[in-house]
Amino acid sequence: MYEIRLHGRGGQGAVMASGILATGLVAAGKFAVAIPSFGFERRGAPVVAYLRTDDKEIRRMTNITEPDCLICIDPTVVNSVNIFAGLKPGGTLVQTSAKSLPELNLPETVGTVGICNAVKIAMEIFRRPITNTLMLGAFARTTGVVDLEFLKQALRDSEFRDAGLEQNLTALQRGYDETVVHRIERRAAA
Repeated sequence: MYEIRLHGRGGQGAVMASGILATGLVAAGKFAVAIPSFGFERRGAPVVAYLRTDDKEIRRMTNITEPDCLICIDPTVVNSVNIFAGLKPGGTLVQTSAKSLPELNLPETVGTVGICNAVKIAMEIFRRPITNTLMLGAFARTTGVVDLEFLKQALRDSEFRDAGLEQNLTALQRGYDETVVHRIERRAAA
């Protein structure tokens, strides 16, 4: 089972992104369960959503405490929440950031990082810092867990089919195209 935890802020669409990702994974022939988490339920408050995917049926519906992958759709949420809590050794981080890899303060557990300057791109596309579809493209690029075409189909089947579809398809593609993936080699302690 592959477990993903999405971090963002209220109003940015982290819960919606987990649903779209689950739909894309199912379209790809996998099993997927998106588990929303509603805490403060106010715009700007830290938000988390969970997703599990597997090749077989998933029965576990609990929160994810030891994810394989973190998707952080807001560059500031790391200042108020320890998004890295429980990340499995060698885990993956998909981060929206204008910073380079050396500028990010990453724990030893991170083995792969996908960095996308999603806020900048979102401002160009939407004129608002809504990065959720961009970061789904970044996730596809970073992990290879789901093909971009399945995410495009999931967008076409989502609530965006009537409004904003073309912008969101553009965002998804740019998130994929403009993500830089880094593999971090860790040396064993002497």
